Amino acid sequence: MNREEETAKILLEAKAVTLSPKEPYTYASGIKSPIYCDNRLLMSFPDKRKQIVKFFLELIEENNFEFDVLAGTATAGISWAAWLAAKLEKPMAYIRGKSKGHGKQNQIEGKIKQGQKVLVVEDLISTGGSSVSAIESVRETGAQVVGCIAIFTYELEKAKRRFEETDCTIVTLSNFSTLVKVASDIDYITEEDKEVVLEWNQAPADWGKKHGFE
Repeated sequence: MNREEETAKILLEAKAVTLSPKEPYTYASGIKSPIYCDNRLLMSFPDKRKQIVKFFLELIEENNFEFDVLAGTATAGISWAAWLAAKLEKPMAYIRGKSKGHGKQNQIEGKIKQGQKVLVVEDLISTGGSSVSAIESVRETGAQVVGCIAIFTYELEKAKRRFEETDCTIVTLSNFSTLVKVASDIDYITEEDKEVVLEWNQAPADWGKKHGFE
């Protein structure tokens, strides 16, 4: 297995990503989906956590990311940024979804100085909205975002467009299509279900109705 496939297998084993094409999940937006991701579960598996950190370090080296600060997104990216910062002996900060409503009303906790190079750490790329918001908040400090790394992406076209529009490199350890392939290879889902699931990220809003779930 390559790294993308090994990461997908880790996610499935930890149930950090689950597939349920016959009884799909309902997202907050109301759309039906055969996939649900909660990478925070990985924190509870030391061996799997260690492997994901190792993969992140490889990803950073392979992409020649040069940076002064690691910035995790709140809340799920914070732990990964912390583990990476400890390994690399780098400063760390984290980025709130919005500014605090009290005190100094900070959106960024920790120090990010003007002119510094920052690598943003995410756990999941869905539509890309929260990631791009975090990137823009770092740029507002006068720092430079050299890229964004994440564990997993749904490979949605909307996210791809958002990262292109904000001119930021995004690199992930694994992705939707690889995970579905691995799930089929290990008999987590049937070949028939595989085809149904793969349709989802091409038109997420229409998938539920097409398959009789709305």
